[in-house]
Amino acid sequence: MAMLLGDVGGTNARLAIARNGTIDAGTVTRFRGDDFASFDDVVRQFMAEQHQPHVSSMCIAVAGPVSGGRARLTNRDWSFDEDNLARLTDADQVRLINDLSALGYSTPALTGDHLAILRAAPDDRSRNGQALVVGLGTGFNVCAVRVLPGGAITVLEAEEGHTHLPANIMARLIDRVGSDAAQGFFSTEETFAGRGLSRLHAALTGTATVRSEQIAQAAEAGDPHAVATYDLFAELVGLLCRELALRFMPLEGLFLAGSVGRSIADRMPLFERAFLAEAHMRHIPENTPVFLIRDDMAALHGCLAALT
Repeated sequence: MAMLLGDVGGTNARLAIARNGTIDAGTVTRFRGDDFASFDDVVRQFMAEQHQPHVSSMCIAVAGPVSGGRARLTNRDWSFDEDNLARLTDADQVRLINDLSALGYSTPALTGDHLAILRAAPDDRSRNGQALVVGLGTGFNVCAVRVLPGGAITVLEAEEGHTHLPANIMARLIDRVGSDAAQGFFSTEETFAGRGLSRLHAALTGTATVRSEQIAQAAEAGDPHAVATYDLFAELVGLLCRELALRFMPLEGLFLAGSVGRSIADRMPLFERAFLAEAHMRHIPENTPVFLIRDDMAALHGCLAALT
């Protein structure tokens, strides 16, 4: 029995085949979104490369809202339809889920090298079976996870990226870049996705916008302006995660994910100082461990878990 799994973001799509409850590592293939007009074209090429396997079911994680068996990427003009994908692949079961939901489904199985502990919490803290995935990459979103009696989990969809920034974060931005430049940070995603990091660097330096990857490379090389951008960004992420910790109370763990999330890992003192900055209800972030998802296959494993 073959299952087709997919993790589709604004930049890349990764597809794989799972058999007998295990992902076949030899089938994992990444496709650049810019090379294809639609996701259907990606599926056609992947199926051809895999010699047209018989697919009984499929689950595709999409970086965008999912409703009524349909989805659309937030950062690329691709649409998805469960019925259309069933016809395209002859699969009996097709399920579309949000990409953060897929990461949420993956969290119980993340261990060892696939997960880094960025901030520990007391072992004797109160536990509530709740976790939160925070995705910072091409886009931004979160997924709340709840462990149910018996060990099964449920995940909750959200569109946190399109909420307005908390007032304390906007105040910090105004303090650093001025009120005019701060108006460009009008939503959580526009501030904390990769393009938000690019916009922050441009506002701090008074230079043209460059890609977040270039800023990361410059920071690694010791460029003081890039380092200053990342330092402020880590502080802002800490402030945001404090708000999210109070909103979702993820006492089982707050899981950072995505390329931008990984860039915070070596700046945890700045993150933690902001994360614990407020005395009000401080016991909640104090008792919230913070992890980094390091497994590039996590969303595919989450898709498999969602089907089984």
